[in-house]
Amino acid sequence: MSRTFGTGLALAGPLVLAAAVLGGRFTAMGIGPWYDGLAKPSWTPPGSVIGAVWTVLYVLIALASALVWSRAAEPPRAYAAALLVNLVLNAAWCWLFFGLRRPDLGLAEIAVLWITCVALVLLAARASAAAVAMLIPYAAWVAFAGFLNARIVALNR
Repeated sequence: MSRTFGTGLALAGPLVLAAAVLGGRFTAMGIGPWYDGLAKPSWTPPGSVIGAVWTVLYVLIALASALVWSRAAEPPRAYAAALLVNLVLNAAWCWLFFGLRRPDLGLAEIAVLWITCVALVLLAARASAAAVAMLIPYAAWVAFAGFLNARIVALNR
């Protein structure tokens, strides 16, 4: 199999899309009276901004992954494994926070999710500076989401 950008996108795209769709479904379970009733910090972005940011981030994750696939000297098995774990954790956070309505469990999980984001950046650096540049906003947003999650937990004790 040729390791082209198109092949990488064909492999990563459906995985990223699956995480996005699952995460969206879990999020929809908690949006409404439960989430609206939570005390949140004043700097909480509106839902429309959060949704738009995640859309862009998912596209960047898929594009970065396709670049890693196409530019790595050898098949990027470690990157692929980290991506799979990361995407499972990504959707799992939505399930914990919104689906189960457990921000405390979401907080514990998002720390691990962020570590996998950093791992993706480091593993991508072996193949493509452009992929790194595409993944850094994802790691930064997950860090921000972790701080927001922590504040929500603290405000709702």
